[in-house]
Amino acid sequence: MKIEEIRETAIWSLYEKGRSYHSMTGIYTDTDRNYRMYNGDQWDGAKLGDVAPVQKNFIKPIVKYKVAVIHNNLYMANYSSENFANPIFYQESDKYCKMLNRYARRIWERDKIDIKGREVTKDSAINDEGIIYVDFDKESMFPMNEVVDKNDVYYGNENDDDIQKQPYILIKKRMPVSNAIEYALAHGMSEDKKDFIIGDMDNFEQSGDAAKIEKDNMATIVLKLYKEDGTVHYSCASRWVTIVEDEDTGLTMYPIAHLCWEKKKGSARGEGEVRQLIPNQIEVNRTEMRRVLTVKSQAYPQRVVDASKLQNPDDADRIGATLKTNGQTVDDVRKVVGSIPPSQMSPDVKMLVDDLINVTRDLAGAGDIATGQVNPETASGRAILAVQQASQAPMTEQKESYKDFLEELAKIWLEYLIVHSPEGVNLEEEIKDPMTGKDTIRVVKVPQSALVALKASVKIDITPKSPFDKFAQEQTIENLLTHGYFTAQKVGELRAYAEALDDDSVAPKIKILEICDKIEADQQKIAQIQAKAQAMQQAAQMFMNNGLDGQASQIADARMQMMAGQQPSMGQMEPAAEVPA
Repeated sequence: MKIEEIRETAIWSLYEKGRSYHSMTGIYTDTDRNYRMYNGDQWDGAKLGDVAPVQKNFIKPIVKYKVAVIHNNLYMANYSSENFANPIFYQESDKYCKMLNRYARRIWERDKIDIKGREVTKDSAINDEGIIYVDFDKESMFPMNEVVDKNDVYYGNENDDDIQKQPYILIKKRMPVSNAIEYALAHGMSEDKKDFIIGDMDNFEQSGDAAKIEKDNMATIVLKLYKEDGTVHYSCASRWVTIVEDEDTGLTMYPIAHLCWEKKKGSARGEGEVRQLIPNQIEVNRTEMRRVLTVKSQAYPQRVVDASKLQNPDDADRIGATLKTNGQTVDDVRKVVGSIPPSQMSPDVKMLVDDLINVTRDLAGAGDIATGQVNPETASGRAILAVQQASQAPMTEQKESYKDFLEELAKIWLEYLIVHSPEGVNLEEEIKDPMTGKDTIRVVKVPQSALVALKASVKIDITPKSPFDKFAQEQTIENLLTHGYFTAQKVGELRAYAEALDDDSVAPKIKILEICDKIEADQQKIAQIQAKAQAMQQAAQMFMNNGLDGQASQIADARMQMMAGQQPSMGQMEPAAEVPA
């Protein structure tokens, strides 16, 4: 390329437009402030001289508590077929969905979705929105889930929180120049353009103060996603070079899932937890600082010395020093050295600070009652859960939003799998070994047409996992065991009880149903063994009643069947030892 041919790329111009909007609406400054307040850097910019800043950070425990409420459950994607029109295929679809569920569990473990989900939830609580961008590894046939900062995503319509309705989405990636060149060449850029990927100092909009201090020479690459003719297209560029002009991904969904902490009318970003707590946090810190300074200056007795009557007035501040007078008698020490008693501070100051903190926590739904301050020694697990669950009712919106976020993520995974498996894809199937009766795993090649025909929907299974949830589960199992429900005689009642439970019940519904299946399977085996033993007894009795000629005929028939490779019938089985004549 010639130098005179170099122009800013179209994607970069669109990116500059997004940066201007973010600056105008204060997204960059808000992000830095929100994270500073959460992390405890709450006196940033204040001129305090040599006074050490004092603060009582109640923002962090509120956020941590609310994030913990959402993640007190285990989540897992569960695929099910919606193709009811084809009854023959619907019988096969259950098998395919089970294989997809194993695939989703592999992604969950491989890509640490629980950890990334907590990071997204925390980002949304602190800074309004948490985002995951999904790419796909064609070699391993697994999606790659990347947590993206809010500052690095630019929507075509900043007033609509529905990702799939966006006209386009820009994603900024900041990386060392060497990595940027490697990335560009891997995505098809010609070798002669690599010199035009150069470093820059455009780091002022990075999330967090630490991200603005860069060690290596860094470059910015911008990805653009947009929909055309019903599918998502992809292009990519740096400031001066287009890396990917246009590429049809084949997806119908944008490979982005975002979580807004709370929906905000007319905003694609939502509203977080921290921003509205900041004024109260600042006032608490200021009042606490004034209180500390007052205590330092007035809450301790102050020594008063008549320096004209002392030979060594400088020693008056030294502990244990001997004070020497200028010939005066020391009968009345108070005439030479005295002290001013400490002044009393109004208790209103402490009450104000405590009141601000407690009221703020209560209004935020994270007070003592909400956090379950109940003595576990004097209350049952169910009672503690009842208190906690009642106080956590205001968090229902965030729980449902996180569940929807995970469903969107699972749909993107399935779309990627379908698009990139034109010749089929290998999935794991769990089968029962007929010889051993144990579950084994085999790899099955599933055709792309079968995955498309599934028309699969996604449901997120939720399992409570807090300590009190586990305590309540153990109590439930102990009660069922005490009353004899884990027996063949009561297995029907036990199954009816489990099926009546809600999916998110504290009682371990899935475990109870699995126990019912095991008890019933064991009963079937026992019944089969008993039936086989009874049949053998009848055959033996018939054999004994046939007489010698009949017995000889039965033995001959059985031998002929065995020589022909057939299993002899019960009435023709050869006895273990010949009956003597």
